[in-house]
Amino acid sequence: MGKGQKLILAALVSFACICAASSLGSSRINPLDTLRIILGRTGGQNPRDISIVLQLRLPRVLLAFMAGGALALSGAVFQAALKNQLASPYIIGLSSGASLGAALVILCGLRLPLLGPLLGPLLGPLLGSLTLPLAGFGAGLLTVLFVIAFSARLDRNMSNNTVILFGLVVSLFVNALLTTLMAFFREELKTLILWQMGSFALKGWSSVFMLLPFLVLGGLGLMRYSRELDLLSFGEEESQAAGLELRRVRVLLFLLASLLSGAVVALCGAIGFVDLAAPHAGRRITGPGHRWVLPMSFLTGGCLMTAADLAARTIISPSELPVGAVTALLGAPFFAWMYFRRGRP
Repeated sequence: MGKGQKLILAALVSFACICAASSLGSSRINPLDTLRIILGRTGGQNPRDISIVLQLRLPRVLLAFMAGGALALSGAVFQAALKNQLASPYIIGLSSGASLGAALVILCGLRLPLLGPLLGPLLGPLLGSLTLPLAGFGAGLLTVLFVIAFSARLDRNMSNNTVILFGLVVSLFVNALLTTLMAFFREELKTLILWQMGSFALKGWSSVFMLLPFLVLGGLGLMRYSRELDLLSFGEEESQAAGLELRRVRVLLFLLASLLSGAVVALCGAIGFVDLAAPHAGRRITGPGHRWVLPMSFLTGGCLMTAADLAARTIISPSELPVGAVTALLGAPFFAWMYFRRGRP
């Protein structure tokens, strides 16, 4: 089977996964009815089922799929750019920076209603509701920019070891600040921990539309640099010998990948393992060329996150598990299996 055919098959499987996840829950709906509702053929359908699918489940499932795909794209880029199979956007401080920004908002009760009178009765409350995601996104992106800028000062070519080591140092430092804050604000500890573990609960179409522009911009930008990712995956010396401007390309790739993962962390919390496991699965299916790895990683990551969110909301229904805990429970054995399976004939 050709790579294009594999990609089409993966897209069909992804659509089936979205339909199945939209059908399952505390109130089960026939998958064929769900498919008709999604396709807009609502004639003769139960109005209650239409409302459940279109207003509750479908936006949540789409957000989970998009978030998983965005994290998978980011993971594929960092693994290629740093030539490290365990690399992810979180390794250079994105998650810890976003968590610290969110913690400052949650613990200090900060909001952005100050511009409410200037923006009017509609945009004012909307800005206030975006305080937490904006703070998380901004703090995470600032942390990444700091790591990139300082790594460039230490090493003109931003070698893999320099970026990884300095990113780990910054992550540890920011996590220490976060732990200190949590020690002073014990009452809000539960809220912060739940945010860090990630969730798609109570997310509607507004969250889908907020993530969509980041996904389009970051995804198309990364596809534009698929050839450069192929060169980087061979190593630093080989890339430079091929005429690649190592520093400029790396900075652009890191920013695009951080844009994707930062938006996901800000909207949904810090969810791990999908960004590690999905790119490996994508490479096994299509081979090493990033022209195919990137879209396959997106589809694989979307399916993994959708399945994890389905498990999170159905295992102990009507209560929910944090989706970050589910991805860790499912992703760690999956990643270990895929990694050690390479040694088999």
